[in-house]
Amino acid sequence: MLNVAVVGTGAICPSHLQGYLTFPNQCEIVALCDIYPEKAEKVKKEFSLSSTVYSNMTDLLAQEKVDLVSICTPPYTHAPLAVEALDAGKHVLVEKPMASSLEECDAMNEAAKRNDKILSIVAQNRFTTPMMRMKHLLEKDLIGDVLHTQVDSFWWRGHSYYDLWWRGTWEKEGGGCTLNHAVHHIDIFQWMRGLPDEITAVTSNTAHDNAEVEDISIAIGRYKSGSLAQITSSVVHHGEEQQLIFQGEKARVSVPWQVKASLAQENGFPTDNKSLEETLTEAYENDPALIYEGHAGQIQNVLEAIQHNGQVLVDGVQGRQTLELITAIYESANYQRTVKLPLTEASPFYTSEGILENVKHFYEKGKSIENFEDNEITT
Repeated sequence: MLNVAVVGTGAICPSHLQGYLTFPNQCEIVALCDIYPEKAEKVKKEFSLSSTVYSNMTDLLAQEKVDLVSICTPPYTHAPLAVEALDAGKHVLVEKPMASSLEECDAMNEAAKRNDKILSIVAQNRFTTPMMRMKHLLEKDLIGDVLHTQVDSFWWRGHSYYDLWWRGTWEKEGGGCTLNHAVHHIDIFQWMRGLPDEITAVTSNTAHDNAEVEDISIAIGRYKSGSLAQITSSVVHHGEEQQLIFQGEKARVSVPWQVKASLAQENGFPTDNKSLEETLTEAYENDPALIYEGHAGQIQNVLEAIQHNGQVLVDGVQGRQTLELITAIYESANYQRTVKLPLTEASPFYTSEGILENVKHFYEKGKSIENFEDNEITT
């Protein structure tokens, strides 16, 4: 039985709690921690937990026998909390985004390595049946080389969303929609396609003048093969549609699932390739559905890796690659130039200090509230 502590009891915390409670024979939530302990007490009551509540993680680690720490705090705290927990000999599951900078990612990965502990980064959308089926389908190479990828991470957030004290600032949130909303689809994109060789991007703030950060970005990735990828990140899209489209030599497939395959007529115009469409649909639909999805799926993956000395699907190296791609988008947009990957320590955006020193503010944050009464989030 693994003892679990959850640090940070805000909007994403219930997803972690529900995930752990799905596996009562494998783990127990023994502690909750929040700088606002009254929030933790409220969550404790809502979930009928017997956990001890702490106001700081240092005391928690000193007083509780804990095997695994879930970090659900604002992004700027992820690195110091994760390193502290890893150095205390705990395994760590940390919410997205992994950290505020690549330097912090490297510090987290080094802490995991020197303590021989698991560091996993939340990427719960990988643990869904459609995404896992698409990953397996692409690995079968049935659509041929991927020529173009379209990533649409469309969300909508009202003006007041950025009134919360840590949101909408480069220092505390680390970025806008690209980092904090599109991170999941960007993660899946790089998991399925790998990192492009270069990024060219633009960002803007079109509807949130109470935030320093972007509320929309559009990036173009280019691979050595010439294949292109376009990545749109937004919190200004009504309807909140998300999709990944892969255009191969032989067919187009996407999540949500759609398939279209074409053959060339003598004049080059298309005609339907129904046989390939049926083959692709059969391969997709026959791939087994996941038993546990989302946070529960990832938490199961982490618990089993700890208990059986295995590997997690999303480790710190994978988490860093996702942040590297996002950092390249910010660097490209900020300097209005194409950025080559991989990024090195020479990048002006490698450190948090470099980002804060160089990044442009769209607006200055004018309103800051401590908490919202309604803690519910939509996904």
